[in-house]
Amino acid sequence: MNTQHDFDVLVIGSGAAGLSLALQLADHAKVAVISKGPLQEGSTFYAQGGIAAVLDKTDSIESHIRDTIEAGAGLCHEDAVRFTVEHSAEAIRELISMGVPFTRNESGDGYHLTREGGHSQRRVIHAEDATGRALEMTLDQQVRRHPGIHLFEQHIAIDLITRRKIGLTGPERCLGAYVLDRERNRVEVFAARFTALATGGASKVYLYTSNPDTSTGDGIAMAWRAGCRVANMEFNQFHPTCLYHPRAKSFLITEAVRGEGGRLLLPDGTPFMDRFDPRAELAPRDIVARAIDHEMKRLGIDCVYLDISHKSARFIRQHFPNVYQRCMELGYDMTIEPVPVVPAAHYTCGGVITDMQARTDIDGLFAIGETAFTGLHGANRMASNSLLECLVFARVAAATMRDELDDTETPPRLPPWDESRVTDSDEEVVVSHNWEELRHFMWDYVGIVRTDKRLQRAANRVDLLLREIDEYYGNFRVTNDLIELRNLSLVAQLIIRSAQSRKESRGLHYTRDYPEPDPNLAHDTILVPPNFTHAGDGTPCKAQTRP
Repeated sequence: MNTQHDFDVLVIGSGAAGLSLALQLADHAKVAVISKGPLQEGSTFYAQGGIAAVLDKTDSIESHIRDTIEAGAGLCHEDAVRFTVEHSAEAIRELISMGVPFTRNESGDGYHLTREGGHSQRRVIHAEDATGRALEMTLDQQVRRHPGIHLFEQHIAIDLITRRKIGLTGPERCLGAYVLDRERNRVEVFAARFTALATGGASKVYLYTSNPDTSTGDGIAMAWRAGCRVANMEFNQFHPTCLYHPRAKSFLITEAVRGEGGRLLLPDGTPFMDRFDPRAELAPRDIVARAIDHEMKRLGIDCVYLDISHKSARFIRQHFPNVYQRCMELGYDMTIEPVPVVPAAHYTCGGVITDMQARTDIDGLFAIGETAFTGLHGANRMASNSLLECLVFARVAAATMRDELDDTETPPRLPPWDESRVTDSDEEVVVSHNWEELRHFMWDYVGIVRTDKRLQRAANRVDLLLREIDEYYGNFRVTNDLIELRNLSLVAQLIIRSAQSRKESRGLHYTRDYPEPDPNLAHDTILVPPNFTHAGDGTPCKAQTRP
């Protein structure tokens, strides 16, 4: 059965970026939101720390810009940084007007701001220690109430539909996507004038991650297959402090714990961060994660410890109620003892190249949030700039679509998904085995510390894996697990290729073979797909005209 859904805008992803975009457009366009699972099941919901913004009179835009660029290790695009920071307060005011319950200060006449790694000022506004949950739930309520937004939960996009893909002549353009309805187990066609990728990052490519199971690089992989360039995929941020416990899957200990005075300790109680950076626990995440990794390997230990027990129990329970409660459930009382922590994959700093309007190399296709590469994060994302980027670029993408909507044709009738030559798989073990193998060798060979030999081992394995997956994909009906594995394996290959090409250590990419940064390599790593063509007007994407 050929089911085609026709919309003005197709938003693939339901986190802060996707839902913000949908709300910005809903009064002007018919919008569809594709959500892989329940609407709230994404990285936004699990974000603890907050949103960085210039809100205090003692702070300044120039200071926020300076901190971001310093954390980015020489690769931030200053225009992207400035644009994002200059629009930070505006984005927060809009969230406040929506009803996001940000934590008030003790006097009640303003909002409590905390400080996190890399920031020289207190500028992180938060909702206790569960900012992402408060933000996502507020957006969820707004989206569900709006008649112009059509929600498709339990749907996963398979591939983008472009003019070239279906054999049409003329300038290349995205026309929508093929989408698997997971509940009915059928593939449907979604046609749209504009399509936006807001699918988050790819940290599930690693064995240990703070991200939910949905973070499988879907948008990056789909954009690459469609012909979009990607950049800086070697810069994978490892959050320094995930709770170390067999039952604490993906539970993050917010960076704000260190911002409020938490110390990192060895098992014997010795602090160690001051040996690695004068900022100690408030150094950027790449430095802290690498220091923890170094100490764990040096001493042969399974974890280090994070201690904030020198603060009052009232302070801890008031500022970190959710972290406190979860630790108590697992047998740790952070008011009287340190808690065990390890680094875990957390954020994909690279992604699909966009211009300052969030447009990709293909007309009609946008990318926002962690899926996109705007130039904001450089070689290392500064804490709490991620949700800010989602909000700011959702606004600018929506404005661009609104301006162009009346001049954009409705897509034609699109061909249905063809599964006439495939069968149901009788070897699902192939998918589960390859999934485990991929995440293990990425953790072992393409993790916090890399070498040329490790990267080559990973390259050999991922090439073999991709051949097996392509053969499997061509013979059997698609499933959610197969779609995710196909995407994650491709993104792993892009990460490995990017890491192999960077012959230096910079930001989140650290290699023993080239332990120092090379000033001659202070530029982005850009990968070009075999089917790449210039943007629809014949010019390169504007992002790449910037230094």
